[in-house]
Amino acid sequence: MKSLKKVLALTLVMLMVLALAGTVYGKDYPKKDVYVICPWGAGGGTDVCLRALCQAMGEELGVNLTVDNITGGGGIVGHQAIANAEPDGYNIGMITFELSTYLSLGTELTWENYDLLGRVNTDAAALSVNAKWAADNGITDLASFVAYAKAHPGIQLGGSSNASVWHIAGGYLEEATGIDVEMITYQTGAAAAVKAAASGEIAGVTVSLAEASSFLQSGTLVCLGVMDAERNAKFPNVPTFREQGVDVIYGTWRGMGAPKGMSAEALAALREAVAKACQNKTFVEAMANLGQTISYLDAAEYGAFLKNNAEAVAASMKALGLNQD
Repeated sequence: MKSLKKVLALTLVMLMVLALAGTVYGKDYPKKDVYVICPWGAGGGTDVCLRALCQAMGEELGVNLTVDNITGGGGIVGHQAIANAEPDGYNIGMITFELSTYLSLGTELTWENYDLLGRVNTDAAALSVNAKWAADNGITDLASFVAYAKAHPGIQLGGSSNASVWHIAGGYLEEATGIDVEMITYQTGAAAAVKAAASGEIAGVTVSLAEASSFLQSGTLVCLGVMDAERNAKFPNVPTFREQGVDVIYGTWRGMGAPKGMSAEALAALREAVAKACQNKTFVEAMANLGQTISYLDAAEYGAFLKNNAEAVAASMKALGLNQD
């Protein structure tokens, strides 16, 4: 009898230790689905990247990650919603390049408002134009576009919202080629700009290849060049700007962030899920199909990157006249 009591007592102690270990090391997290905020509209590059990532993270965490598009204010509304969310481990979001522009635009929102989970993607800007418009005007490459633009200043190109990554890309295009274009902004994101270019409302866009992928594949849009050091693996026939004599490399980044104050256990679990998701076959294949680049940085590396990026972007915006001053 005494022996049985000892066994029961030891069993109880072991169960308590295991329960405590589960609490300390986050084994009980997550217990329910995770809510994920996307600051940009459905169908855009950020949205499709995030949804693919959430599927892979869900496989790692064993729960569903549900995406909600909270748009407006050039991404500020969604970014602020992530920062203001309950830090309970069940509210996270994707933060993007535009976060580095907000301080110059007069807001207080910066990368330091978040607990970082990791960077997952970088994506170069590209110049894609309406295929019919290009054919009607004898435009077949970057050089012929530049020549036409110099003869017809004020060509309308779309980016995304004001002072967003793809809006600033238009400024880089002007600076690098000496042309004068009119950038049309779309507050919900690049998807609206791409649709406008495909329908002929504007001549083209300065968004990534991934953003314009479906229209490029259908032949409605044609890409004249990508602002990268190398060609995109999904679009190997699209030359870089550099190959065509215009030395400019420029693009966006995307990563995951959470409201500050989350428990160490949940934070560690989410960071691990992001890291593993970037190697997950589901995500790797999805990104390859989208033509997007996986470029993972852990939380510490991401923080250092964001600090440097914020400083560089502020200087570029000042040079392009896009800051509030």
